[in-house]
Amino acid sequence: VQLQASGGGLAQVGGSLRLACLVSGIVGDLDVMDWYRQAPGKLREWVAEITLGGIANYADSVKGRFTISRDNAKKMLYLQMNNLKSEDTAVYYCHFQRGANDYWGRGTLVTVSS
Repeated sequence: VQLQASGGGLAQVGGSLRLACLVSGIVGDLDVMDWYRQAPGKLREWVAEITLGGIANYADSVKGRFTISRDNAKKMLYLQMNNLKSEDTAVYYCHFQRGANDYWGRGTLVTVSS
């Protein structure tokens, strides 16, 4: 199973980026999929989740600025990030769990500069 995240890069404060994550090597529907992030010197934190049916939840720190979405047929997960802040700088990871197994992407770096 592979999770390949892309779309990270450098953005200015107030700017936007769109992250994508492709899941391969697994059959069947994926249940809840998440984005996490880890800023330098900090613990990894949960950012957003979306169910197979499209119900989304967000951390308070990103609510109203980030939008999580998915394409079930393509096994793709997305994170649209708007109105970026310097504190959004982090490595972003896509994740899902199936049974007792956790699957993580390698992460994509987002750097927000002022």
